[in-house]
Amino acid sequence: MTLKHLLVSSLLVGASFGGLAACSDAPSEASSEASGVEMSKTAKLGTFGINLDSIDATVKPGDDFFQYVNGKWLDATEIPADKSSYGSFTRLYDQSQERVKAIIEDMSKQSSKPGSSEQKIGDLYAAYMDVDAINAAGMTPLAADLERIAGLTDHDAIATAMGDPAGALTAPFGAYVYIDRKKPTQHITSAGQGGLGMPDRDYYLKDDEKSVQLRADYAVMMVTMLEAAGVEDAPAAAARVMAFETKIAQAHWNNVKRRQRELTYNKMSMDEFKAYAPGVNWNAMLTASGLGGIEEIVLTTNTAVQQSAKVFGETDVQTLQEYMIFHLVNDMSSYLPSDVDAASFAFYGKALRGTKQQRERWKRGVSVTSGKLGEAIGEVYVKRHFPESSKAKMSALVENLRDTFEEGLNNLEWMGADTKVQAQDKLAKFNPKIGYPDKWIDYSELKVDRDDLIGTIKSEGLWSWNDMISKLGKPIDREEWGMTPQTVNAYYNSSLNEIVFPAAILDAPFFDPNADAAVNYGGIGAVIGHEMGHGFDDQGRKTDGNGEQRDWWTEQDAEAFKARASDLVEQYSAFEPLP
Repeated sequence: MTLKHLLVSSLLVGASFGGLAACSDAPSEASSEASGVEMSKTAKLGTFGINLDSIDATVKPGDDFFQYVNGKWLDATEIPADKSSYGSFTRLYDQSQERVKAIIEDMSKQSSKPGSSEQKIGDLYAAYMDVDAINAAGMTPLAADLERIAGLTDHDAIATAMGDPAGALTAPFGAYVYIDRKKPTQHITSAGQGGLGMPDRDYYLKDDEKSVQLRADYAVMMVTMLEAAGVEDAPAAAARVMAFETKIAQAHWNNVKRRQRELTYNKMSMDEFKAYAPGVNWNAMLTASGLGGIEEIVLTTNTAVQQSAKVFGETDVQTLQEYMIFHLVNDMSSYLPSDVDAASFAFYGKALRGTKQQRERWKRGVSVTSGKLGEAIGEVYVKRHFPESSKAKMSALVENLRDTFEEGLNNLEWMGADTKVQAQDKLAKFNPKIGYPDKWIDYSELKVDRDDLIGTIKSEGLWSWNDMISKLGKPIDREEWGMTPQTVNAYYNSSLNEIVFPAAILDAPFFDPNADAAVNYGGIGAVIGHEMGHGFDDQGRKTDGNGEQRDWWTEQDAEAFKARASDLVEQYSAFEPLP
């Protein structure tokens, strides 16, 4: 059987068994930091990589293959109360959290000198877990910030405060430094829409019953946050903030428009930008952020920034202060007293996502610590759980799929020769990153104070911001990762033309070095193919093999691509979850 045929059969079977395999408990894994990972010689699931115990033999596979494969598992499995869904990814996520917790606890017990990674990890986790101290402190950790906001007297002062990364304040627009999509050998500053407390503009604008109820729930949460901060007549303040955010939402682009890559690159000189989007003292805001010396900027959602700047300039100072106060308390709610924390979960967890109960505190502490000091934890994670032999086997899988993808491109009847040359060049330049980075982030300048949780969180935000903007004028670092090794996910980065697979997803049921090859092709092979496919999907195809955003397709091939995409849209649109 050729690899191509193996891929076809395994993708059909292996992907279907993903949910089934996820429900099975993996055996305990012996590990040693000194000697590396102690590897099992047998597959983790079943005898060859798939656990067959959950098959529902009463269902004919030809009638309902999904029910046949997963029936018993579906009948026996309940979605945990702290989750809104459950499957292979969440099962691996839980496993990763347990492993990271063990690493944090082990590092906390080690004799560590001040300033070491062990000290920082242990102190941050301990500070987050000390709920009694958090409750006793009340809102005191934010007192200086609230006093500062109350002292802002005009729009220029507010723009300065919003721009200052040390203040961790929300603004109706956000800026960042990253690779220039049109010149991928340099960095550039970009800015776009932002500043909403609900996930998307539609939550503010739709008139259906669910959206109306969510806005009411959001307002309740907003009142709680403002009351906690000592704002007088919090319901009236919440109404003003909601009205302000609704105007910002009206300016925002929807998700469909934001996907169009050619629409989200609008480069301007700073003089052009200031003339284009009046209403904000951009000099004050950017100078406070450390970006005062930039000469050009890329606006992603340009008209949204323009309109939001207008709204900002037309909004009274009191409302803008209330807006900043609400978002500051809301953003810090996980580090504040239990009643504030619970109010945030009541909206974001229960109302918005349908999650019945909040995750245990230790799980949230693991997420916070891993989010702030991720690669220091990840370095230990891979020593314990991801051997070099697994990295080698995964590399071989990626290259085999690259070969098969190359064959598929050559055999495309609708793609012309000129476009195929460009497509093959892009495929050949894919840079796979597997397991973990070759160099680790240096956290030596990051300060962690066991007795000042919110101060530490803000300090990490400032440290991360300064690290990001320091890249302006420097060469592109192609060794950087956008995820930690303990992340259960994968991604394609068009600017670097890279496909990235962290160690935590490279585990059963997706990947097992001792499983049958067909299982790995059906599991992680589907993930590899998915990420490769992003390089050639409706937006990924707009970037070439060097990471430059440009149209490298002939007009005829582009139209053929759109026609086939339209066929898929038509097919998908005909499906109905319910009549």
